[in-house]
Amino acid sequence: MQEISRTFGYQSVAENERTRLIRRVFTSVAPRYDLMNDLMSMGIHRLWKRRLAREAGALPGQTVVDLAGGTGDVAALMARNGAKVTVCDPSLAMMNQGQTRQLSGVQWLAGTGERIPLQDNSVDTMTIAFGIRNVTSLDGALKEALRVLKPGGRFLCLEFSRPWAPVKPFYDLFSFTVIPRLGALVARDPEAYTYLVESIRRFPDQQEMKRIMEQAGFAAVNYRNLSFGIACLHRGVKSF
Repeated sequence: MQEISRTFGYQSVAENERTRLIRRVFTSVAPRYDLMNDLMSMGIHRLWKRRLAREAGALPGQTVVDLAGGTGDVAALMARNGAKVTVCDPSLAMMNQGQTRQLSGVQWLAGTGERIPLQDNSVDTMTIAFGIRNVTSLDGALKEALRVLKPGGRFLCLEFSRPWAPVKPFYDLFSFTVIPRLGALVARDPEAYTYLVESIRRFPDQQEMKRIMEQAGFAAVNYRNLSFGIACLHRGVKSF
């Protein structure tokens, strides 16, 4: 956990400096964040997020939280069946972008992964999409998720991971050449997207993330690769 908590891309930084730099990244890219996601993934991120929302299976009457939910795209998908979904995110700039859409069934709450402003045993389902690698303490965020989940509550984490070996050279070429240039052209912040690409490389692979979730206290931990392992859906349950 120390490697992640004290790095910003490939730089070594103090934990509080990492937090400050990541906040700056999302403040900078918020106005064009969703457009950049479409361009970087050629729209495939929408399919991954729909898969996450389907597996979450949010139902009316349940308490559902999308942690690091940003502009609310995943929360909106989960709210379609009548569930009330709360986006919890530390970036006011990102949530402000989402609030302009007036998404039905979506509520907004400022909070970090390491300090979720919710009561113990109060959440039925928690999701997080492409946000957990941006927390300062991965272990702290997982334990906070466990704290707020009800016994039997589910945690679903969609994150970039390690692609299959035949895909990796093409993926690396695209990541390190095309994405920063898109960041410069569209988001006008190449440094932010260089960080986002580098943070993917430092994030634990599929098996290591499974081990970390189990070590944090989750039960029935498993994962499913998406798009040849470029993304991965990790799942765990809070024991009764």
